[in-house]
Amino acid sequence: MFRQIAKSSFFWFGVVSTACAEDFVSLTEKEFLADVPVVLSVSRLPQRLDETPGAVTVIDRQMIRMSGARDVADLLRLVPGFRVSNSFEDNAPQAGYHTVGVEDFVNHLQVLVDGRSVYSAYHLGSTSVGLQTVALADIERIEVLRGTGGAAYGARAFLGTINIVTRHSVDTVGSQAQVVAGDNGVRDGLVRLGWGGDAASYRLTVDQRFDDGLIGAGGSDRVRRANFRADIRPSAHDTLELRLGQTMSKVGVGFAPRDGNAIRERSLSTSHLQLDWKRSLSMHEDVAVQFSRTTESSQDAFDYQPVPGVVVDFSGRAMADSLLLQHSSRQGERLRLVVGGEFRREEVASMPVFDTGDAFVTNFLRVFGNAEWRLHPSLLLNAGGMFERSTLAGEQMSPRLMLNWHMTPQQTLRMGIAHGLRTPSTFEKHANTRYYLDGVLLNSTFVAQGQVAPAKVVAREIGYLADFPALETSLDLRLFREEIQGYILDTKYPYPVASDGFPGFADGFAIDFVNKEDFRLQGAEYQLRWRPWGDGRVIWNHSFVQSSQTVGSGDPSPVLRSYGLMFMQTMRNGVSMSLQHYRTGSMYLPGETYWRPPVSRTDIRMAWPVRLGQARGEVALVVQNLGDAYQDYVTDHLFQRRVFVQLNLGG
Repeated sequence: MFRQIAKSSFFWFGVVSTACAEDFVSLTEKEFLADVPVVLSVSRLPQRLDETPGAVTVIDRQMIRMSGARDVADLLRLVPGFRVSNSFEDNAPQAGYHTVGVEDFVNHLQVLVDGRSVYSAYHLGSTSVGLQTVALADIERIEVLRGTGGAAYGARAFLGTINIVTRHSVDTVGSQAQVVAGDNGVRDGLVRLGWGGDAASYRLTVDQRFDDGLIGAGGSDRVRRANFRADIRPSAHDTLELRLGQTMSKVGVGFAPRDGNAIRERSLSTSHLQLDWKRSLSMHEDVAVQFSRTTESSQDAFDYQPVPGVVVDFSGRAMADSLLLQHSSRQGERLRLVVGGEFRREEVASMPVFDTGDAFVTNFLRVFGNAEWRLHPSLLLNAGGMFERSTLAGEQMSPRLMLNWHMTPQQTLRMGIAHGLRTPSTFEKHANTRYYLDGVLLNSTFVAQGQVAPAKVVAREIGYLADFPALETSLDLRLFREEIQGYILDTKYPYPVASDGFPGFADGFAIDFVNKEDFRLQGAEYQLRWRPWGDGRVIWNHSFVQSSQTVGSGDPSPVLRSYGLMFMQTMRNGVSMSLQHYRTGSMYLPGETYWRPPVSRTDIRMAWPVRLGQARGEVALVVQNLGDAYQDYVTDHLFQRRVFVQLNLGG
């Protein structure tokens, strides 16, 4: 049966919120004990899955462990409508929803880790870096809102929101060690230590992910992480959470025959500090404050061979500070409210990318609210929105209205409309990439004119959720129509320079970012979950997306189809196995003139319990991609079969 756990500052009137409070509003005993999933990431209120104002997929801890995946991006194959790349060419493996932008930096999703936005201010808002923030072993669940989340999370939640919820430190007291080794140079490792009790508990995790990269890629990929979490209860009404972490990656990128994108090693370092304070004012009223700081530093430079002395450099740094305040309350039996706001400051600097040593600073002021109003025992109305003011895009509003009708206790119909937007990144607004030799300007590549405005989306949807206890089956169906307005793309325009420029470059032109196209995404997607017998689970998802977005040929993109299957089985002797199959159909991507072939991949995992002395754990054999190598990211990149062994002790 479908059963999972699905969750500025003190300016004028108070600001901002923490996105991932695990118990912002006290639920009634009936709600708490109900055999219905509760999610945290849609309206900023904890809600049953059948009462959220949007479609949500939850990847739980069992799915994470039994998938054999090595990073979060790979797990998102289990979510309807997602396309995934394992390439590190754009800094890390990435996942795109409804395929918009998956050919480059995926920047139409908001990614949160325990409520902290991991939006990359430097890499065009890329989600790929944020998906690498924590080790899979530390993740409790991943909540994915399929559809715009602008009403709760603002401009970056353009087509969806991914909230990675890590495990409470009290649940990881003790030690854990993990080793992974196998084909393609796979050498992963993890060490975790947890200590403390209910009043105060702590966790320190250090891990590494390493392999030789895709066939045809620029080299090996290494990610190293260290994460610390502390959970403290100074009183019966207060909780304090501290998170510290750093991620360092060194990856081989580039292509041998391309002078402007030569093979090289790129280094990227990110770090974060997050402090959450939550107070329960009463059984039905809570307040939460969050402060976070995230930093990025990228080192990526190489010699441009045709012109000795010229260096192509994409290095830079960024920092984001956020202060959030949120107040949640229950007003009688029929109304719950959440209000709050956020003050966020982003700073981006890069001499080679912006032709100045000065930092570009963007300030965001956000105020939001959502009301959950029970009009009738079978009717629930969610109404809310977010007002944003930023120095990049001025003032914007993202409202949402959704009605949930419980036709029966096991069947719910959801319908409504939501607005969202994506503000331009600092690079899209201020890029000024020029190349000099002995003080003489040779060429200008990206020179933004600063006229780009936010892209907008109006999303209409009808959802149907059904639970069939007699069949041990559940269904989550979403019918959608997403109207995209002013989608941001790059374009060339005349921009002459004094010299003849680089050999092989288009002289006399520069690249700007503009609101280039309006298009429509519409279709259907569903997820079916079935428990055929006690310890067996089958999860099937299917997505059908019709897009009117044009491609390099000027023709509309074809219908995009994808599906995924996961089967999990645990035997009485503790042996477990899983089978996954994932397929996406042929497609064009925006700006390209060739078909990308279908992707078909089958993975299997078999695990056996082991005991070494006093330590208990399991050893698993994983085979990724039983079939032929398939194209990943570009024609030159291939994902071939990988076989590796996982040994886990403790945890």
